[in-house]
Amino acid sequence: MKLSTTYYLLILLLCSFYTQAQVLRKRTTVLMGGRFDITLVAKDSLTAEESIDEVISEISRIEFLISDWKSTSQVSEINQNAGIRPVKVDKEVFDLTKRAIHLSQITNGAFDISFAAVDKIWKFDGSMTAMPSEESIKKSIEKIGYKNIILDSINSTVFLKLRGMKIGFGALGEGYATNKCQVIMQAKGIQSGIINATGDMSVWGTQPNGKPWNIGLTNPFHPKELLAIIALKNTAITTSGSYEKFVIFNGKRYSHIINPVTGYPATGLCSVTILGPNAEIANGFSTSAMVLGKKDAIKLLNNFPNYQYLFITDSGKIIKSKNFPKYQRKK
Repeated sequence: MKLSTTYYLLILLLCSFYTQAQVLRKRTTVLMGGRFDITLVAKDSLTAEESIDEVISEISRIEFLISDWKSTSQVSEINQNAGIRPVKVDKEVFDLTKRAIHLSQITNGAFDISFAAVDKIWKFDGSMTAMPSEESIKKSIEKIGYKNIILDSINSTVFLKLRGMKIGFGALGEGYATNKCQVIMQAKGIQSGIINATGDMSVWGTQPNGKPWNIGLTNPFHPKELLAIIALKNTAITTSGSYEKFVIFNGKRYSHIINPVTGYPATGLCSVTILGPNAEIANGFSTSAMVLGKKDAIKLLNNFPNYQYLFITDSGKIIKSKNFPKYQRKK
């Protein structure tokens, strides 16, 4: 039987439609001490679910490598041998430590992975009735100092010079994990997705309907509400803020984010959102900006034009970089 040109065209269109059809799958899990929301778009449900399994497996691998709360991790071994001996680590851990130290250098210590050794004298659970003494604050940071982390690239070792020193990657490690998983997913053909580590996100591609992903920015003065919605694709976005954990003394707001250099909580900014190509770096910048404050944070970020920022001050003022994308304010 001879088929008409119209029939052939119809078959071609249908095949094209089914080839391009995409499914979206989501899963939430707890990894690296926090919540991960994984959203992937794939050609079918099985591929999407198997890919999410791969993401979880990769994050778990990284967690067992760098998490300081897991006693068998390489980072825990570094901490256990502080002031005793250098510890040989995988290149992945060595390189991550090296990048973290570089971040400490360019922020003049506003970011410091040895902050894990801080004596936690600030309480943000409602139990504090007065500020800690100046002496106790000074003592709380005695073991902090990235300059006391010694790297040996030839032997791939990390050594903490002082007994009692500790390093911990925290949210920087989460940013690293989201970025690493995005690269792995893109390499296997997953062209769209979001990996969200408690607000540190790697976003790529589009929704199945071809539209950008809609990401909500939290209102720091009403944390259960959104301040704005921003349409994104192919970027990382991270937010650091004081809106969930803070104390107020003499009318001044003190964040749970502590300055590693002074031992005092960050003040001035209650929320910092950073956009850029890499979630690990974006997280480092958002944390550092909270500590540095508006003026010094802007000075730092102006040196990195691939990263955009949006600050919200303690008084509610919004300050953003010229290249920060447009967003829809929520009423």
